[in-house]
Amino acid sequence: MSATEFTALLLLATAMSFSPGPNTALSTSMAANHGLRRAMPFVCAVPVGWGLLLCLSALGVGAMLVALPWLAWAVKLLGAAYLLWLARRLASSHELVQTGPVHIRFWPGVGLQFVNIKAWMLALAIVSGWVAGRADAGLRFATVLPVMLVYAFASNLTYALAGALLRQWLTGPDGSRQRLRWFNRLMAAVLGLTAVWMLLR
Repeated sequence: MSATEFTALLLLATAMSFSPGPNTALSTSMAANHGLRRAMPFVCAVPVGWGLLLCLSALGVGAMLVALPWLAWAVKLLGAAYLLWLARRLASSHELVQTGPVHIRFWPGVGLQFVNIKAWMLALAIVSGWVAGRADAGLRFATVLPVMLVYAFASNLTYALAGALLRQWLTGPDGSRQRLRWFNRLMAAVLGLTAVWMLLR
């Protein structure tokens, strides 16, 4: 892989990984509501699920989403419905509690990646642009995979750290209940808009 191609990969990874989306919104809201330690299983689940998804795409499974429009719509509808359900739970919460409003553990976090159409489209773009049809496809994939895993972990950890810092402000003595209510509504709106975006893609 040339230096130009690798630079393009890093630019794409930065833009896609650090832009707001369902994973980053969930990482932020879980750390703000539960603390960083309890958000870490989800933060770690994202790169694991993403890595599995990228592997499947490299093996050709992701191409089924392009070849079978009904399957792509099924993924979109399932993912959007789940995000809207999470958004509803989050929007109605105004308490810092240990079991809610939204707390996704490791394996459900891994599974969430498979109904994230943004993740599928990114995986397909990377495989088609940097791996598929190349003579050194195996070596390229061995380069691409760890880069994307690092970016997936780093972006969600960054958002979770921001959420953990916000937690101190949200638990402040003056109007913290109201601040938490509006914070959760904002995060719910991000999830809702992401669900709409997924359906319109």
